[in-house]
Formats: sequence, structure tokens, C-alpha cells
Amino acid sequence: MMDTLQYRNPVIEQRADPWVYKHEDGYYYFTGSVPEYDRIEVRRAKTIQGLGEAEPVTVWRKYETGSLSANIWAPEIHYIEGKWYIYFAAARTTETKDGLFDHRMFALECDSANPLEGHWVERGQVKSKWETFCLDATSFEHRGTRYYVWAQKDPNIEGNSNLYIAEMENPWTLKEKQVMISTPEYDWEKIGFYVNEGAAVLKRNGKIFMTFSGSATDFNYCMGLLYADEDADLLHPDSWKKLDHPVFETSEENSQFGPGHNSFTVSEDGSEDILIYHARNYKEIKGDPLYDPNRHTRAQVIKWDEDGFPIFGEPVPDA
Repeated sequence: MMDTLQYRNPVIEQRADPWVYKHEDGYYYFTGSVPEYDRIEVRRAKTIQGLGEAEPVTVWRKYETGSLSANIWAPEIHYIEGKWYIYFAAARTTETKDGLFDHRMFALECDSANPLEGHWVERGQVKSKWETFCLDATSFEHRGTRYYVWAQKDPNIEGNSNLYIAEMENPWTLKEKQVMISTPEYDWEKIGFYVNEGAAVLKRNGKIFMTFSGSATDFNYCMGLLYADEDADLLHPDSWKKLDHPVFETSEENSQFGPGHNSFTVSEDGSEDILIYHARNYKEIKGDPLYDPNRHTRAQVIKWDEDGFPIFGEPVPDA
């Protein structure tokens, strides 16, 4: 494919934490956080650009009370062993305690060929070893083993969230061993809040690449990169290396602020890797950035350097 492949950004307005998955049926499936934080939507299209015009279908709504009643965040749709799964985070309240929300992680399941038409079943909470703030789960398979990666507050570590990995017993249950693979340590991960969250995995060139996002969700939000060798023990913390600098961050020149919480997909002909992310096109925000609705879904092509590492460049201007 020519190097001129570009997408008109934003692809979808007012959808944060965007997740795009290209299925074997040729459709791109999309879900993300809606501004109201009250439901989970799924849409599909034959092209990435077409997702912006695709009709969203609400597949699940929050409860009036209880652990699934507030701040429905960052859904991801996955196809695992012939069934569809959505991982998401939900809370009991919009209030915080000691600066933290009370989110937990949950899973939905659908066995229909078309997840926009099927019935979704709640598989309950995906439990880790702590009952603490946790969110932004993703899942990937490597050499026959399925892994789960998420962000969580360790009661004994300063900050909001670190990144953890565990093997999965089934698509909604973790095996006992879970290990921390990243904690906020550099200045760019600790602006406003000490945050590592929103992990996404891309397997290329003999490595497992894992992006994540750090800092507060305003213009300081940015993406970092972890990587591990494909032959390494992915459940060993030393297998994961972190770059000491952000790989994707605010571009004042291009009027793109706070890019992050990404996912990966491929171009329509399969020849290019595509970065899907959210960002705002203005810097100043009134009130809490979490309740500013204008984090729009965007897309751009990933390049690769001679060592086989991704080059994300700068977030491109809006079309």
C-alpha cells in the first residue's frame, strides 16, 4: 500500500477509549466509552472510516444501583474461542474516596455470529487478588496461552494504577499468579496522577509490544511503550522493558491534545498496522477532564524502524 494512506480524523466524535477489532468476517467492530458513561455500544463497518457513519447498537446498560451502576468505562470487544466477549469497568458511585474511584472489572459474553444482534450474558466480575480500583482490561493470545492485562491500585504502592498481567483460566476468570509489569516511574507518567492504564498489545517482529497511557486525562495524557521478546516468560516482570520516554503525546502544532488509550487494528487490505486512539483538539478544559465529552476517536498509520520497533510519530491534524 502507498505511504499516502490516511484517515480523516476524527473518525468518530465523542467516543473515548476506542477499541477497534477487525474480525474474520471482514467487518471492523468498534466500542468505546460514551460521554454519559451509562451504556455499552457496538457498531461495525467494512472500513475504519465507515465506523463514523455506522449505526451504534446498545448491547448493555448500567443498573440503577449496585456495582454496575456508575461510570461505565473503556469497553473492549474480543472474539475468543468462537464467542464474543466485552471487558469493561463499572463502579457503584461517581464519588471518589482518597482520590480513587471504586471501579471493578466485568465481562459480557455473546455466542451469536453477529454481536450487534445477539444476546449478551453477564459473566460477572473478573477478580484479581485485590478488591481495589481497577479498570482498562485487555486480552491477547500468545502461543496457545491467553493473557489478561489490566490497571489496578496496589494498596502498598503510591499512585492510582499499575499494569498487571495474568494467565486466564477462561475468558472471565484469572489464574492465581498475577505480576506487575509497569508502575509510574518517569515524570511523564505522573503529571496530575500516577497512572499506567489503557494497555494494548501488538505482536510484531519477534516481540510483544504493549502501549499504555499515563498521567491525567487532560493535555498531559500520553502513551508509553513496553516490550518483551516473543520467547520470554510473559509472566516474569523482568521480561518487560519500558522505554523511558513517551512514544505518542500532545502536538500543539497539530492541535491534538492528550492522545492515548489506544488500540491496534490493520488497514483494509491488511498491509498496514493502524493506531486507534482518542484525543481532543483543544487544550483548555472547564471542570474535570473526565466529564469533557470531546475525546474523539482517531486513526493513523504506524511506521516501523530498522530495529522492528513501531514509530507512532505525532497525532495528525483533524481533516
